[in-house]
Amino acid sequence: MNRMTLVLTTALAPIAWGTTYLVTTELLPAGHPLFAGLLRSLPAGLLAVAISRRFPSGSWWWKSFALGALNIGAFFPLLFLAAERLPGGVAAAVAGAQPLIVLALGALVLHERIRPITAAAALVGAGGVALVVLGPAAELDLWGVLAALGGVTATGVGMILTKRWGRPVGVGPVSYAGWQLSAGGMLLLPVTLMVEGVPREIDGNAALGYLWLATAGGIIAYTLWFRGVQQLPVVAPGLLALLSPIVATLLGLVVAGERFTAPQAIGFVLTLGALVLGQFVTRPKPSSDRRAEETLGEALSAPR
Repeated sequence: MNRMTLVLTTALAPIAWGTTYLVTTELLPAGHPLFAGLLRSLPAGLLAVAISRRFPSGSWWWKSFALGALNIGAFFPLLFLAAERLPGGVAAAVAGAQPLIVLALGALVLHERIRPITAAAALVGAGGVALVVLGPAAELDLWGVLAALGGVTATGVGMILTKRWGRPVGVGPVSYAGWQLSAGGMLLLPVTLMVEGVPREIDGNAALGYLWLATAGGIIAYTLWFRGVQQLPVVAPGLLALLSPIVATLLGLVVAGERFTAPQAIGFVLTLGALVLGQFVTRPKPSSDRRAEETLGEALSAPR
């Protein structure tokens, strides 16, 4: 797979995640965000494992639970706590700091050199998102900000560990995503039942919403995302994640019939510029061993 195709397919994940807010508010029963997160992860993860018929072995049992906890089990509750205590724009603006977090963690854990132009792209991207999503009346709440920072930090650490640990030889991306979705969903299950419970009624619209979150926003998005995290330079997927709040804002504007203000338009241009700059100022190191592993993994993980 060439670089452009890999970037574009990886970008589909945050684009799908950007629809979550609209789907939640327009289709799902109110007051059950954790239940939505549970249905987004556990059924899709178990289905992926059943289709691929691959289970973790050895150290990959605890690694899968660690990654599932960081990327899903911890991220969703912190995300929803931030959403409850902060306006959506503030929460999204805090999430825009993720490329900076990933860049710092990549230098500390993976010993990747921070190039000035890459750091500039991360800063411009974070600033651009803030311009797009923050309104003049934005209010801050300490615990909400801490929850939002905790959520993006958890996924940032998950991205770094995903890159550091790689993927077991012979295991395809669907199985790999299924392990993490299943683990994260299992961790969410008791929290969801204790805090929210199950909605009294799930109508047709809600069923469609949950189906979208579990497929496009679940197994498909995470399969593409984890593959991109493993093969792209560390900051590249971190910048692509900025597409999520941008898409959420655009959908909100289209549904509400609003227009971009001048600062929003500037922020949109800055964010897109940072995304492009961050993807193509660095090139992944070629690895014939990695390509061979990918090919073998796909072959072995294909349903028989």
